[in-house]
Amino acid sequence: MSSTVSSGYSTVQDALAAERCVILDGGIATELPQTGPGRGHEDEALWGVSAVALAPDDVLDVHRRYVTAGCDVITTDTWGLPTALAGEVRLWDAQDKPLHWMEVARQGVRLAREAAGLRGPAVAFSLNGDLDRPGAEETVSLLARTFASEPPDLVLFETLSLVRPSLFAVVEGLVETGIPVWLSFRRCRHGLCGVYGQHWGGPEGDAFGRAARRFEELGVAALLVNCIPPDHVEGMVSYLRDFTDLPVGVYPNLGYYTSAGWRFEEGVGGTEYAEMALRWRREGAQIVGGCCGVGPGHIAAARERLSGTKPGRDRSGQHVGENGRPYGAPTAAPWRDEAGRLLYPLEFPDLVAGDDVFAPTQGSFLVWKHLFRERVGRDRRCLDIGCGTGLQTIQLALNGAEHVHAIDLDPDAVGLTMTNAFRNDVSDRVTAATADLFAWVPEERYDVIVASLFQTPVDPFQNVVSHRPQDYWGRSAVDHVIGMLPESLTPEGEAYLLHLSILSQARTHQLLGERRLAAEVVDYTFFPFADHFRESEEQIARVESLSDAYHLDAGGRDVMVAYLLRVTRADPDRVGR
Repeated sequence: MSSTVSSGYSTVQDALAAERCVILDGGIATELPQTGPGRGHEDEALWGVSAVALAPDDVLDVHRRYVTAGCDVITTDTWGLPTALAGEVRLWDAQDKPLHWMEVARQGVRLAREAAGLRGPAVAFSLNGDLDRPGAEETVSLLARTFASEPPDLVLFETLSLVRPSLFAVVEGLVETGIPVWLSFRRCRHGLCGVYGQHWGGPEGDAFGRAARRFEELGVAALLVNCIPPDHVEGMVSYLRDFTDLPVGVYPNLGYYTSAGWRFEEGVGGTEYAEMALRWRREGAQIVGGCCGVGPGHIAAARERLSGTKPGRDRSGQHVGENGRPYGAPTAAPWRDEAGRLLYPLEFPDLVAGDDVFAPTQGSFLVWKHLFRERVGRDRRCLDIGCGTGLQTIQLALNGAEHVHAIDLDPDAVGLTMTNAFRNDVSDRVTAATADLFAWVPEERYDVIVASLFQTPVDPFQNVVSHRPQDYWGRSAVDHVIGMLPESLTPEGEAYLLHLSILSQARTHQLLGERRLAAEVVDYTFFPFADHFRESEEQIARVESLSDAYHLDAGGRDVMVAYLLRVTRADPDRVGR
């Protein structure tokens, strides 16, 4: 369609050119009677549009009250049409003659036109963000046919949120109808914003601003924010002004829909709303109105307060600092541990993973937490057995270890450990080597040894062929480490061993005693059965029936307990150096 500007929209353009604030209406659906035909839907999107079809006199009355309040633009009560189309809802079948949605759209324009009169406010055709969905191209094409017979003065595509690539195509289609298009988003300086002021995601930098620039290039006539709490509006107008020369406007909400009906902000009357509107005007707002809960009284008071004002350039609310918090806003003291280290966010090593490298488990995190909390390894020489991604190796080095040597049977794990050591700037104190634990002989003694090793009983009935003895009890690696500790630890050294509850405590106690070692539990956590434990369920059951090994039944879910043991010499004074 060729671009056309109606006399109603020309009046709006003249007001903007003269720097007079354009006054938009408020929430139509929230002004409708709470009961009546088409009312009471759980989805608030369907509350208003159903009234267009089933209770047109109620809609007409609301329009007239906003016209009396002095609006320059009133909106059709068709906001929920895209939602109805997306769900294939036919709310208007209660009529004697079923109505097509295009007829409901025409009816919405007629009602607003009748309320506006010959020289009244411009009529904006309202659509919500559900229009941005598969099939939108066809819907926009049908809307163009609707507008040919019942044209509004502008299209208000509002309450948008995400800026998906598909949105640009939808907007372009609306612009091609030849009717001016205004876009409005649920956005604040913190990102997406819900009706309660809840935010989604962190600050976007300039992403939304760049989208605003693209909308301007597509031919959009104005850009607004709506349906967010009034205290979240501050800063948006000045932010958008840095990216676009389009007219910018705001119309926040004072209410929201719940399963118990509409709920409205208390204590915000016309005077209070007008003062807020003045602050938005000082920031540069050229269009001001209201969304849900903003009634004709609020709009009338805002119009009177804004009369004779010019859009300002106040940037007091525009600046946002780290994590989307405004500069100067109160900030919470970050959570720290007893040693003063940051817990929120947690000072966790920067790790990359490998497709074939054993990833950290709950047990690995248990070991890491103790190393981190107790600063284990400071000024000491350390050994990490079964390093995997290098989590424990890196934490020991970050704790200030003099040197950390890491070993693993998997060459990829060794390489990944060194990669992660570089990422955490500790590679100058880390070495790593590929080694078979059962054949490896340490070349020195260590002050700290850490071992978080595979512990899964192997079913003898699987008849696995291997030169390595089968690990029927799931403890071969743990037992081997215990056996090598007397020759691997310095006299005052300590070892940290992960010990699952499906391994016998009695057997561990026996092996430690034979080697004049002692163990204490320094921490524990719960470890749900992973897939490889499920594959060995029968053998785990045999081990538990023949020993004191166990696991828990947590409401029908199999869970073992992972213990972190600190192992030291039982009597270091009598052990030769």
